Order: sequence, then C-alpha cells, then structure tokens
Amino acid sequence: MAPVTEPVSDRTPPRVAPSRVGELTRGRRPGRPPRIDRAAIARAAGEIPLEELTLRSVAERLGVSVPGLYHYVSGRDDLIRLAAEQSALRLTMPVDRGQHWAVWCYEWGDYAYRAFVRDPELLKHFIDGAVGPEVMAPSIDAAIGLCMRQGFTPRQALAAYNLVSECALGSAIAAIRAERNRREGSPFDLEVRTLIARGEHLPHLARFLEDEPLPDSVPFRRQITTVLAGIAALRGESWDGIAALLAAAAVRDHGQR
Repeated sequence: MAPVTEPVSDRTPPRVAPSRVGELTRGRRPGRPPRIDRAAIARAAGEIPLEELTLRSVAERLGVSVPGLYHYVSGRDDLIRLAAEQSALRLTMPVDRGQHWAVWCYEWGDYAYRAFVRDPELLKHFIDGAVGPEVMAPSIDAAIGLCMRQGFTPRQALAAYNLVSECALGSAIAAIRAERNRREGSPFDLEVRTLIARGEHLPHLARFLEDEPLPDSVPFRRQITTVLAGIAALRGESWDGIAALLAAAAVRDHGQR
C-alpha cells in the first residue's frame, strides 16, 4: 500500500527539516540596518590611507553595502574630499592668548609642520587641493584677526599667514623626503658624492662637501625664523625682542635651546 502523503498546494509551504530552518532563515532578519550619514562616512574615509580609499573599503569599514553609500556620496572623488576635510579638522589653530603675532605664527607653523610630517596623508590632501574653503576659511579669518589687532592690514595679515603655512608645507615635504632617503640608504649627501666620483662637474657642491656633509633638509625652526624675521623687517620691528620671544616659546613647547 502506498504511503499517504499530504497534498502540497500553492498555499501550503513545504515542510522543512528542523535542522535546515536556521540555515534557510539565517540572514533574513538582520535587524535594523546600520545608520550612517556623511559625518560617519567622513570619519571612516579619514582613517583609510589615500591609496586604499575606495567606496568598497569605506563600506566594509562601516558594515554597509556600496550601493548604500551612494545615498550620501557621489563617488571616490567625493570620498577623497570628505577624507581631506576630516584630516584638516585634526589641525587646530594655536589658542589666542594675546601673544605676540610672531609667537602665534611660530606656534601655528610648528604645529602644522609636525602634523604634516606625522600624517603624510594630510599633506597629500593639502597638496591636491582637496580641502575646501569651508574648512580652512574660519582658521584663516581667526589668524587675520589676531594680526590685525597688532597693527597689520588685512592684506599684510593674510600674506603673513600664507608665508608661514607655505613654509610649514615645504619643510614637511623636505623632512618626509629626507626620512625616506634615510630608510632607503640613499641620503642626498651620498648621492651627490657618488655623482662627483663618477666625474660629474659639480664644483660648488664639491667645495661645500670639503667642509661639511650636505643636509637632506634644513631644520624647520631655522626656516620659520627666517620667514618671521623677514616679516618683522618689512614692518620695521626690532628683531632682537622677537627672537627672544620665539626662543622662549620653543623652550616652552619642545625644550629646544
């Protein structure tokens, strides 16, 4: 006698072995999807190295799908801009304590230089122009205001801020390059000596090398001091008093003498 079976209609779901219930239903109830917004995306993007920054890498870090990101960003270029702005937020302006303009500029330049050297990704964002004016404008405005209270015109104040910022940027690039050359065993001094040994006509560098080795980079403090001395000279201010203030600031911040 044939076994009796229950008819399976369109309305009757097929029986499923208990051992397979979890297998078939796993993933059906993931719970509420993770909540994200542009701020969360910016934080995640800022934590990922620029060369690894993709929609997929950000999605994986946030635990969401790539299509889900498109509700908030338009593509990788948008991610790069968000990452740059997130990096820029890590740059904090010196506190206005009523200090001399040169001390404030020194503090800003020194902080920016150290931040760029410590975080080359931030430096890349600045070089690429990925940091928008909505991020930098408030800081620039504060710097102009401090200088104007000490007799600068708006144009002079902006020029001073730009000079100090560009000095920090250039010094950071040189320091990062020097560190890379050191790691690779190819310092500038050694490379130039090798060229001279091969017969390259470099008389002035050869003369320099007779007295001392070629530096891979000039210490930032020496460069920023030169910039600030030039600004003071244009303003007709005595450098001796400013130099003493800067020396005190360097000792206070880093113990440098």
